[in-house]
Amino acid sequence: MKFSSFPLDDRLQRAVAAVGYSKATPVQEAAIPPALEGRDLIGTAQTGTGKTAAFVLPILQSLLTTPARRKGVRALIVTPTRELAEQIHEAVRELGRFTKIRSATVYGGVGFEPQTRALRNGTEIIIACPGRLLDHLGRGNADLRGAEIVVLDEADRMLDMGFLPDVRRIVSQTPRERQTMLFSATFAPELSRLAADILRHPQRIEIGVSAPADTVEHTLCPVDQREKTALLLRLLEETDTGSVLVFTRTKHRADRLAAQVKRSGYRTAVLHSNRTQNQRQQALDGFRSGRYELLVATDIAARGLDIATVSHVINYDMPGTVDDYIHRIGRTGRAERRGEALTLVTADDCATVRDIERVLGGAIGVRRVEGFDYGMPTVPIANGASRGPRTPTSYRSRPKGPSYGGRKSNRRHPAAGLQLARTPMATG
Repeated sequence: MKFSSFPLDDRLQRAVAAVGYSKATPVQEAAIPPALEGRDLIGTAQTGTGKTAAFVLPILQSLLTTPARRKGVRALIVTPTRELAEQIHEAVRELGRFTKIRSATVYGGVGFEPQTRALRNGTEIIIACPGRLLDHLGRGNADLRGAEIVVLDEADRMLDMGFLPDVRRIVSQTPRERQTMLFSATFAPELSRLAADILRHPQRIEIGVSAPADTVEHTLCPVDQREKTALLLRLLEETDTGSVLVFTRTKHRADRLAAQVKRSGYRTAVLHSNRTQNQRQQALDGFRSGRYELLVATDIAARGLDIATVSHVINYDMPGTVDDYIHRIGRTGRAERRGEALTLVTADDCATVRDIERVLGGAIGVRRVEGFDYGMPTVPIANGASRGPRTPTSYRSRPKGPSYGGRKSNRRHPAAGLQLARTPMATG
């Protein structure tokens, strides 16, 4: 379906053409018509499907064609992170460029005064994180009594971050007669209860639920924990990449890895929650513009960020859950572009790999770098060939028994015929 088929104001159609949109994505095709009719929506879609425009365009259309009930805020978009708030704000600016609709972002980590001025000078759309918005409401800087549309974006992430009580308090300060749209990749029972409480006869939109985009190629790279950085550097040398997003499990590891990669000659930035807002914005802006080739990040960057140039996602550390994996690799292969997800795996990651493969519906291919010194002998397999490194893993926490009594226990890797050995380590 073409965007020109949507009954949008001419000013919005001009903006859509200016940003290069022509054919609507499936979530846009499904969500925009009922949203334009004023229906409440529950949208379940994987990342990178264009859902931001699916709610921003109906908001702008409503504000252009419907008289305001009262002065002040007419639309509220609540989101879990500063980065996502800025991304949505940019979409509002781009799609509303030929209108006089004003918008403002509200989030922590920066000063109150500029936000206070923007709110008091009058703004039709607020894009906010819950905590800072409640601060402004408590100080009397914002008034939501005229809000006609409320959007809760990445609601599952807000649940994970403990924001649901704040979200309920915020929604309670908006009119009962409003349009509400809730978007989430997954639905825990708490979210289902929230939706039942705040939405009225919602239309449900489900696009590509519980599986990553099919534009992403998935690859496992088996390695010992101690050789991860060396293998990462070899992969970067031997892979034709554009912009590369590398995920680590901890902030400390992100800092350390970014420093190591930078010393190897790559233009590198780092992104995690201990960075100031200014540092985080500089890292993202530099990565988007190409000033940085690599961005090393924790899961703060996994959800919602739209960086079109990411050609590869590399999981330096295996994510904690399948859902985290889907959100991480959703940073590449966006908007029908091709992308690749490389995951460095050790023998400890076997269970998570099995879970991911169940969601993907098949085995993930394995890549081994020719000539790389994995630091350990390879493991023989049935046909006499060798594949994969032998990965030592501590069993100190396991009870001793016939399976671990000082003997090597071969475990078959669940990915693609890969066999890894687990070797008990000395306990002295």
